Amino acid sequence: MKVLVINAGSSSLKYQLFDMADESVLAKGNCERIGVDGKIGHKTADGRAVEYNVDFPTHKEAFMELVKVLTSGEGKVLDDIGEISAIGHRVLHGGEIYKVSSVVDEKLISTVEALSELGPLHNPPQAVAMRACREVFGQQLPMVAVFDTSFHQTMPPKAFMFGLPYEYYEKYSIRRYGFHGTSHRFVSHRFAELTGGVHNLITCHLGNGSSIAAIQDGRVVDTSMGFTPLDGFIMGTRCGGIDPSVVTYIMNKEGLTPDQMSDLMNKQSGFLGLSGIGSDCRDLQAAAQQGNARARLTLDMLVYQIKKFIGGYAAAMGGVDAVVFTGGIGENDDAVREEVLSGMEYLGLKLDRGLNHTRAEQKISAADSRVQAWVIPTNEEIVIARDTMELI
Repeated sequence: MKVLVINAGSSSLKYQLFDMADESVLAKGNCERIGVDGKIGHKTADGRAVEYNVDFPTHKEAFMELVKVLTSGEGKVLDDIGEISAIGHRVLHGGEIYKVSSVVDEKLISTVEALSELGPLHNPPQAVAMRACREVFGQQLPMVAVFDTSFHQTMPPKAFMFGLPYEYYEKYSIRRYGFHGTSHRFVSHRFAELTGGVHNLITCHLGNGSSIAAIQDGRVVDTSMGFTPLDGFIMGTRCGGIDPSVVTYIMNKEGLTPDQMSDLMNKQSGFLGLSGIGSDCRDLQAAAQQGNARARLTLDMLVYQIKKFIGGYAAAMGGVDAVVFTGGIGENDDAVREEVLSGMEYLGLKLDRGLNHTRAEQKISAADSRVQAWVIPTNEEIVIARDTMELI
């Protein structure tokens, strides 16, 4: 059985085609610059690569080109599109309505649209993509939506509520939702496969967007992102958690509209705004090594804030048995991991610096460390494919 996994953005359509017999990836790629001009990049498991420009006025044309590249030409991996048994869609925000992955129908798509205020950058194009996908592949082909927020829906009210008047939760569903749920779910389940599992686990998804989750007996009890993916700690271009009064103060001083202030916090802050260099942690590491003080400050802030979340979650859960790193930074930046875990001996966590020099799935804590530390590469796409298989 073959399952196609879709991750749609406002101007892009990333995809992976899985053969679920062995969970192998047959092909993957990206339809880019939708609504601008258009370009597709496509790679097959046996190393064939196809890349060319093509007009994508809408997501529908991108799906039509995807069908073409999968079934013909240099990138062909299917004789007929009918070989695809189901399609899984990544969806950012399911609110309090979708607490598990669900079969796509018109009601679900309309609900995803209605939740766009909670996920304004992601939910609208994902709803558009699901409709376009049904047009191109036919409504009879089963489709499943997998929500980034669903894994965090086990949080208790004491963790997800904010200290605002309760009426705003009742009227507008303002609360902590959490994101990167599919990644936290994958690495926590993979950790359990590798080790047999633990009582208290902290998973750190560190990348251009980052979040940390506290997981107790397989259930999320708290997470760093909040009402939106802006909350938590500093990221590529996001400021993370700040004193809310700073928002109104800057708006008044600079004469900014709410949308302009949102853009400042989401797209001009974090690594980019602090360092003045860029949003890529690798560039910050290189600059810091050359003596750039602002790059060093940014990295120090990142490490410090991650440490606070780990320590806070350990306190909230009554201890921690393991810490897992994943995501672009979490998997690849051994320097950040070393700085985060240094001084954690009080928690019973001791790093093996030799083992830490890895980008592969590996335990990196010392042999005599009571608390385990691991690097586990994430795989959100296979979670979506598996959920799709289970529901069709």
